[in-house]
Amino acid sequence: MKASQFLISTLKEAPADAEVVSHKLMMRAGMIKKLGAGIYNYMPMGLRVIRKVEAIVREEMNRAGAVELTMPVVQPAELWQETGRFDKMGPELLRIKDRHDRDYVVQPTSEEVVTDIARQEIKSYKQLPKNLYQIQTKFRDERRPRFGLMRGREFIMKDAYSFDRDQDAAKASYQVMAGAYRKIFDRFGLRYRAVAADSGAIGGDLSEEFQVIAATGEDAIVYCPGSEYAANMEKAEALAPAAPRAVAQAAMEKVATPGKSTCEDVAALLNVPLSTTVKSLVLSTDVLDEKGNVTKTQVWLLLLRGDHDMNEVKVGKLPGLADFRFATVPEIEAHFGCKPGYLGPIGLKQPLKIVADRDVAVMADWICGANEEDFHIRGVNWGRDLPEPDFVAALRNVVAGDASPDGKGVLAIERGIEVGHVFYLGTKYSKAMNATFLDVNGKPQFMEMGCYGIGITRLPAAAIEQNHDDKGIIWPDALAPFTVVLCPISPDRFADVKAAADTLYAELLAAGVDVILDDRNERPGAMFADWELIGVPHRVTIGDRALKEGVVEYQHRRDAEATKVPVAEIASLIRSKLQA
Repeated sequence: MKASQFLISTLKEAPADAEVVSHKLMMRAGMIKKLGAGIYNYMPMGLRVIRKVEAIVREEMNRAGAVELTMPVVQPAELWQETGRFDKMGPELLRIKDRHDRDYVVQPTSEEVVTDIARQEIKSYKQLPKNLYQIQTKFRDERRPRFGLMRGREFIMKDAYSFDRDQDAAKASYQVMAGAYRKIFDRFGLRYRAVAADSGAIGGDLSEEFQVIAATGEDAIVYCPGSEYAANMEKAEALAPAAPRAVAQAAMEKVATPGKSTCEDVAALLNVPLSTTVKSLVLSTDVLDEKGNVTKTQVWLLLLRGDHDMNEVKVGKLPGLADFRFATVPEIEAHFGCKPGYLGPIGLKQPLKIVADRDVAVMADWICGANEEDFHIRGVNWGRDLPEPDFVAALRNVVAGDASPDGKGVLAIERGIEVGHVFYLGTKYSKAMNATFLDVNGKPQFMEMGCYGIGITRLPAAAIEQNHDDKGIIWPDALAPFTVVLCPISPDRFADVKAAADTLYAELLAAGVDVILDDRNERPGAMFADWELIGVPHRVTIGDRALKEGVVEYQHRRDAEATKVPVAEIASLIRSKLQA
């Protein structure tokens, strides 16, 4: 490709609404152009990156035995009504009507459609296992789309779905996909972690997220530097304290804490460690009748150490808390007689259920709200000052320095961007849609399913968050829009420069190198700035003065300086670097 034939539309400044590095650089490099909120044109430079992502994914999925198909972006609502997701999914599911007033959805994912295909096509155990995948446009009506391709509304995703006879076969299919994903992300040339993830209502341990490591990532990744343990924050386990509860030493005392409504402020005022305070989180659960009317509300008080945060996924799995919500102010005032900020378990106005985190359950002489504005209570102890909690459970997120669950060290935390997920579904969709096959005994059985996704358009953004500097993007070879750029200096003035550039360009093309020749006759500074912004990893500069010495200049995007290379050796040098 020659630059004069291509569309290069770089910008010196990023648009004002671009917030994160990847959004700014993709806009400046002319890779994407905003069309609407969370909706982008993939410009030629950006599309080349996306196509390279797709090619690697497609190769490895095919190698793993998956079969490609394409399912419609617009899907009949009837299928989504079979599983109940048409009503349950919420406003992220874009619902539309056709001219006949029939309901449709714009797909955010395709479990329903692929299950419909399977129930029509798969009749016998002899046809299993099967893994069907697509690389297709999706749409999720995000409330607040932001960060460019990181959290857009329209995006491209690879979604795959496996179908098996039984759980053992489904687990085997899962492991095949988990291995294929590792090969895919290895080929991208990015630093990533595969971390255990929560399996939701399905249960079990067959769920992993693939996270690209980046300081700007939205997700917290928990890992043990001394072992293979890694999990996302939702899944990571905080071990129960090993030591028993200490003996009470202090008398219970109400203390004035005017205007201090957070544990941090109270600890600072009283000059005590934050870990001696206890925070009160008030939740409610509603019992509904057949018509959806609330017949009863249960209020819960969760107690966590002041320096810990609640893990909503863990809390949602506790008995009675599956569909919890945060309590309303009237509910709080009715049970505590006080507004939030000064709440505690002593002196309640109405009974409620108290759940203590395992760390709180072994605390002594702790501090909590007094259920009176501008006051807290210090020296609180279980058994002496209040009854033992209704039950004790793991409620909190882990923190750096916690013991690793595998006993091989302590936990560390880093940031990541989720770009892939493998997940065992079981019979959730096959039962809802009656997707059965005849087993070896001639009896119908529900198909066991798994699903496997990769964010095709999110991945380039994640790669940029991990690989950039103050000049622009630094692409890994596998993802770069062009792997090599040739930069002739003033080819319109120097015939030898033009001839050398054309010759090298033809030689690299013949060798299968993805090369672009910048024949725009730009000034060197502007030309170099463009390609450093775009992030092409290998650059060869061809100038008249260097040619007179029989050399050209090679520079990798990460190199501080260029290296002089004999003209006769530059093509083989490029090939060797790409092979490496």
